[in-house]
Amino acid sequence: MSIHVGFIGLGIMGAGMARNILQAGFTLTVFNRTAAKCQPLVDAGATAAADARELAGGCDVIVLCLSDTPDVEAVLFGDDGVAAGARSGTVVVDCSTISPIQSQQFARRLKQQGIDMLDAPVSGGSEGAAKGTLSIMVGGEQQAFDRARPVLDAMGKTVTLVGDHGAGQMVKLVNQVLVAVGMLALGEAFIFAQAGGLDLVKTLKAIENGAAGSWTLSNRGPQLIKRDWRPGFMIDLQQKDLRLVLETARSLNVPMLGSGMVSQLYAALQQQGHGGEGNHALVRALEHLSGIEVGAS
Repeated sequence: MSIHVGFIGLGIMGAGMARNILQAGFTLTVFNRTAAKCQPLVDAGATAAADARELAGGCDVIVLCLSDTPDVEAVLFGDDGVAAGARSGTVVVDCSTISPIQSQQFARRLKQQGIDMLDAPVSGGSEGAAKGTLSIMVGGEQQAFDRARPVLDAMGKTVTLVGDHGAGQMVKLVNQVLVAVGMLALGEAFIFAQAGGLDLVKTLKAIENGAAGSWTLSNRGPQLIKRDWRPGFMIDLQQKDLRLVLETARSLNVPMLGSGMVSQLYAALQQQGHGGEGNHALVRALEHLSGIEVGAS
């Protein structure tokens, strides 16, 4: 491939996404604040950069997968950031989930230097990141989308240009409302099943391909039954996304009753030290309220 790709942010999601870019045949340069996370990709054929500025100087498309809005701003506009090193014509693809309003502002700032930006948050959990089957919702200009499309296709199965700058982030927040409130439904349903004396494995098998079926039910239901709290997506990050949802909803004067409730339940779990667990561990808060433990014999 003639496109030289840079990837910044090799966490639970980013590591798998970067590996799929490399396996698709692109030349890949990586950077992560914890340098040790670069080593597996370097061993597989990537090159590690000393900082984001160095990475940006040699890349045509730069992908970011970071935790929050301030992290993206620092990586883009810090002294050793992307904007300090990138050439005119570079496309920055931000796969982080951040504020739609600030994403628009970042795109305008980069455009002043001739750098295009796409907000391209992803959905599909760590499983989708590893398998290259993510859903990617993209905001930005068509010409930048077309240039970055081969890289996006290496990371995701469903890649959709949903609108102008910021629209990708708004669609991701819609996605996160459905995910978060879906976790509440998942937890309530299995506590109800547990209280009714049902075999949870058979219950899951009976319903997952019917009207109640969903990615969340099929992928997180088995974990919940086994009380396996390993994260496909951490509570801390889910809570950050809910903060963005609720902040944006306030600016739009939209009531978000379910999202607000789930955010409060997650806050309780964070207070108890569970922020690093998977977002399906929401059921722990419901167990505390009900006195019923899912998966208990």
